[in-house]
Amino acid sequence: MRFFARKTCLHAVLLCLASGVSQAGSDMVVVGYGGAGQKAQDLALFQPFSAQDKSKLIQSEYNGEMARIKVMVDTGNVDWDVVQIEGPDLMRGCDEGMYERLDWKALGHADQLIPDAAEECGSAALVWSVAIAYDRNKLAQAPTSWADFWDVKKYPGKRGLRKRAVYNLEFALLADGVKVEDVYKVLATPAGVDRAFAKLSQLKPNIQWWEAGAQPAQWLTSGDVVMTSTYSGRIAAAAQAGAPLAVVWPGSLYGMDYWAIIKGSRHVDQAKRLIAYANQPDTQVRYVEAIPYGPTNTLAAAKLDPALARWVPTSKENMAGALSMNVGFWVDHGEELEERFNAWASQ
Repeated sequence: MRFFARKTCLHAVLLCLASGVSQAGSDMVVVGYGGAGQKAQDLALFQPFSAQDKSKLIQSEYNGEMARIKVMVDTGNVDWDVVQIEGPDLMRGCDEGMYERLDWKALGHADQLIPDAAEECGSAALVWSVAIAYDRNKLAQAPTSWADFWDVKKYPGKRGLRKRAVYNLEFALLADGVKVEDVYKVLATPAGVDRAFAKLSQLKPNIQWWEAGAQPAQWLTSGDVVMTSTYSGRIAAAAQAGAPLAVVWPGSLYGMDYWAIIKGSRHVDQAKRLIAYANQPDTQVRYVEAIPYGPTNTLAAAKLDPALARWVPTSKENMAGALSMNVGFWVDHGEELEERFNAWASQ
């Protein structure tokens, strides 16, 4: 779950393409973010779909490099077919003609999906949440808020944060006392942006930056950090495997990842069949059982076991005090804020 990747020079992007999966063959390539999430997709979605569809697909991984996809589209050398992508990148790429338009009457299931799941160029794959996580065995008192996350006197030690402006500016304002419902109102002003960066600067000496989704759980387990922001599904998977990790749901930020078909794909029909299959209730239940991200099909949500639902971001109790990511804000301001963040982080 990553977007607004930093600008990369064309030469470096082409080198990445050259070293990536080459699709001289006829198999569709589906690209995700790897880790536990993609393993769950393989079991719940890719393998059953291929068996039913009597077709093959190849999986690959990336970190959300939009520049890489743009080079494919601009050069007509489209080596990937379906990508997992976050909302702001989907909206921006759709406007720029990077993705195929979807015919929802043909795809079906749109009436079963949660709001904003069925988009012009994308179909929501899951609902994710970024929240505070900690090791229950290593903290005598559990943190309850982003104010606690910033309190290095009460909780000495390193904090893990993703090395991006997105999420962190919101969390900084919550730590500074801004109410959930006012976060984007404040962040939409120059003074609000300055306030968020000032709050981040207070914590900067204690921050350990993560870039891969698997790192937060690893760092908590090793004791490298005392608490960290994280994708909730990663912590849920670790906890279900026996790790003493816990999530602080109030103040969490949630949004959706999407499946998008790259413009110029040679497997558009197969890709559309994959998306339709991904939206079926039973497919989504299998996925949530493998890793507890939120389903986008309302019928799937109704089928979840209560013991599993407590780990799902869209559960009623977990939504209390949570912040919905304002996709439009990051589409409009993401590039300038990421540039400012990179300059700040490098100082």
